Amino acid sequence: MKNMIAIFQKQIKDTLKNKSVLVQFLIFPVMSIIMECSIHIEGMPEHFFANMFAAMYVGMAPLVAMSAIISEEKEKNTLRVLFMSNVKPTEYLAGVGSYIWVICMLGGCVIGISGGYKGAVLLSFLVIVGAGILVSMLIGAAIGTSSKNQMAATSLTVPVMVVFSFLPMLSMFNESIEKIAKITYSQQVSILINGMGKSGVNLENVVIISCNLLAAAVLFGYAYKKSGMT
Repeated sequence: MKNMIAIFQKQIKDTLKNKSVLVQFLIFPVMSIIMECSIHIEGMPEHFFANMFAAMYVGMAPLVAMSAIISEEKEKNTLRVLFMSNVKPTEYLAGVGSYIWVICMLGGCVIGISGGYKGAVLLSFLVIVGAGILVSMLIGAAIGTSSKNQMAATSLTVPVMVVFSFLPMLSMFNESIEKIAKITYSQQVSILINGMGKSGVNLENVVIISCNLLAAAVLFGYAYKKSGMT
């Protein structure tokens, strides 16, 4: 636990220095605040920008941050130094993972509040966002652990991030894309958020998100073993 807390604290300091990672946590919460406060169009659905940016945030921020942090520390041999200092790989990954999850949940909270969500509805919003963040983190961890350096990780992260973050937005304007996007966790997050107060969670939502989570966990497990971190 001490090692995990130390890793958590280390990541806070590193993020303040690493602007490319910091911006991932800030861009969508800031955009949500600006859009929700400044744009009001007649006939526009309630919470439109908050809901849209929440799904995009889930598909981008945790995935990019997790991949960037792990791959950068592998490239700079920081991981080797940590492991030689009696920090276990599981402790490191748990420390980094908990840090990213907490920071992303704070960003999700900002997006939810900017959209006018309060009380139990805000809590439901955060539960949905939290589930999506977990899947993204596992995908990002799989990319980070399997990549030799940060450049290799970025080349894999960008197309994956674009797919999961932009599909929910594109599916709003194209039925064909919507049918394809339906099998992704980020689209299910979007569906659940937009359905809050109108329709509850159904079996399809749970099954698809669970399958995405399982697939991401298997992918991460394979990358973790192959990386030699065990």
